[in-house]
Amino acid sequence: MRKIKFLAIGLVVAALMSSCAMVKSPLSGFLYTSVKAPVAVTSNSGSTKVGTAQASSILGWVATGDVSIDTAAKSAGITKISHIDEEGTSILGIYATYKIYVYGE
Repeated sequence: MRKIKFLAIGLVVAALMSSCAMVKSPLSGFLYTSVKAPVAVTSNSGSTKVGTAQASSILGWVATGDVSIDTAAKSAGITKISHIDEEGTSILGIYATYKIYVYGE
């Protein structure tokens, strides 16, 4: 009976620890990820303003944030978008962030 109890506890712990905080990225590292990449480009020229929006995740269990292009553009008062970049960071699969940068005027 004691062995079954330890086995059950071990299975529960393994199941709980198997979740990871992953982040959208063109590349990902097991221990650490910090990657910037382009998302989109428009025909609008000029990028005097930069707006950002961010979301984060803990252990892949809880994720919060509004990382929409609209939110990032509104944060800097951008009405004409020039281009958009993204940045993903993950540390040991425990904590991850995804950030979007909107450039324009």
